Amino acid sequence: MCCYCYILFSPSLGKFYTGITQESIDSRIQKHNLQQYGNHRYTAKASDWELFLAIEADDYAHARRMELYIKKMKSAAYIRKLKDNPFELNALVAKKSRGF
Repeated sequence: MCCYCYILFSPSLGKFYTGITQESIDSRIQKHNLQQYGNHRYTAKASDWELFLAIEADDYAHARRMELYIKKMKSAAYIRKLKDNPFELNALVAKKSRGF
């Protein structure tokens, strides 16, 4: 089963959301846009989430470490750099250790 760390973008909010999934990314986006994770969740603020970047992971733990690292950066510029710079993205994927 594939695991992904994914980044969504909402044009109406001008914000990114980072998450992980073991299901289809399209299905996951649809659930976010339909507020199926609850009205109190961050993604419930908009219904126009679109895929910005999907990163395949070795396993769920690897996807989670990438998600936490991206969130720790707290930077839209870093997220854009991941998409625009293959070296930056490869460096993130290559980080396998718990320490990240």
